[in-house]
Amino acid sequence: MRTIRALLPVCLLMSLGCQSHQPIDIYDGFKSPALSTAWSTERFLPGALVISSEVVRSGRRAAKITLHQGDQVEDEKGTILERAELMEARELTSLEDSTYSYSFSMFLPQDFPAVPTRLVIAQWKQHCRSGKCIEDSPVLALRYRSGEFRVTLHAGPKTQTLYGTTDEIRGKWLDFTFLIRFSRQRHGRIKAWLNDRQIADYTGVTAYSEAFGYPPPGRFYFKMGFYRDQMAEPMTIYLDEYRKKQLPKNGF
Repeated sequence: MRTIRALLPVCLLMSLGCQSHQPIDIYDGFKSPALSTAWSTERFLPGALVISSEVVRSGRRAAKITLHQGDQVEDEKGTILERAELMEARELTSLEDSTYSYSFSMFLPQDFPAVPTRLVIAQWKQHCRSGKCIEDSPVLALRYRSGEFRVTLHAGPKTQTLYGTTDEIRGKWLDFTFLIRFSRQRHGRIKAWLNDRQIADYTGVTAYSEAFGYPPPGRFYFKMGFYRDQMAEPMTIYLDEYRKKQLPKNGF
């Protein structure tokens, strides 16, 4: 399995969406004391993320993200938004009409706030190259609000809920697997599993079209952590066992 370091000499000087000619196949279990080059630090403030041994899914370490009231990256100062997200490196951007598998584990502490505030804990965004896109919601998102967990798809004027539950998800590891093909055509696909139980199987449009300001080909990037409206309570999440693999076109 390749490491992200093998990609960097070719890609560092290029714009968002740069990729190696080889298919993506990476793993990060957050086992080193420092954050690996598989990730960008653009979406969280210094100190918001640490590599911790407090709560782990596998091995001796996991990533721990803590968000406090007022935490905003520079280009969001003065808005109602707060965030601390671990974003995949630009070299790992996904391509439209290609197929990828993602897996990752999350742990929300038992005392995690279950409040009626907008909160996204993982998301796939479509890159707006023009800077004039009229829709900026994540195409695919994992949301937690008022004790309800949802997986949502937004590739048009309305949001669809692919899965929802009010079962307790705090205080336990959540092991997610997603098979995804982003496409503005009807052969887009999303399949998802939570703790080895299938929770979604969708075929249809999974990307914004030119009508929303997104010219083809689309590119997509993944983030996990916290994106929320402002609130007083701090939030902490643990992340572990991240994998991403590009699949053959006929493999899904």
